[in-house]
Amino acid sequence: MTPDDDDALLDSDSDSAAFDDGDSPERLPRGLTLRALVPNAITSGALCCGLTGIRFAIAGDFRSAVLAVIVAGMLDGIDGRVARAMKAQSRFGAELDSLADAISFGVAPALILYLWSLQEVPRFGWFAALALAVCCALRLARFNARIDTEDQPHKSAGFLTGVPAPVGAGLAMMPLYLWIASDRPEFRHPAGVAVWTAVIAFLMISNIATLSWASLRPRRSVRLELILVFGLVFAAMLTEPWLTLVGICVFYIALIPLGVARYARVRRQRADARAATAAHV
Repeated sequence: MTPDDDDALLDSDSDSAAFDDGDSPERLPRGLTLRALVPNAITSGALCCGLTGIRFAIAGDFRSAVLAVIVAGMLDGIDGRVARAMKAQSRFGAELDSLADAISFGVAPALILYLWSLQEVPRFGWFAALALAVCCALRLARFNARIDTEDQPHKSAGFLTGVPAPVGAGLAMMPLYLWIASDRPEFRHPAGVAVWTAVIAFLMISNIATLSWASLRPRRSVRLELILVFGLVFAAMLTEPWLTLVGICVFYIALIPLGVARYARVRRQRADARAATAAHV
């Protein structure tokens, strides 16, 4: 279940059945219910896709490696929704999801980029790959640590803190998309790839407000146009997948300043509301 999803870490009574061996008063989990197996199986599938991407990269099949990570991201995007639809959220599923995300969107992209380009400058390139993997793990750890914290300004306003792990993995591999689409060697230059990877790693652990699905509320007058756009993007993915992925990455990066500006407006509105409340008191 997606660790950037607000409801991903809801506890379930199904994970805490009574167990008493006569010597200890502790209650230990008895196991997962049958319906809880479905979302966790999807999460396991995402983990296997990420690991398979590493295998493809070792074999030099970078197209398949990228596709494996993308499939992992798609599975990661639906497991939380499946869990909520089936009322099968659990602490076990949340922890499994965090571990799977750290591997699929941290370790896997880092190794893919290293084997593709960064190994040409082993020391500098390896540090860039490490930065991506470690920052992904730090982001997930920060999210888990804050899950029970009431004071979360970004979350309460419908924003995310930093770039989500699956999105960060997709952005980090944008030079690889460009290289596959054009076969131009400059996109594989290790120095440029290393700098780009380090920038994305920083964005993953940054404190900037980024847009979430909850904060994207288009006007009713343009919703039909948006349906058309999504259909065209899907068609473009079938005909020109790599250039379409580049376009999606560029579009998301362009949205980052918009998210910062919109959250700044929310902060001003909150400050004005607090000031008005204090004045009335």
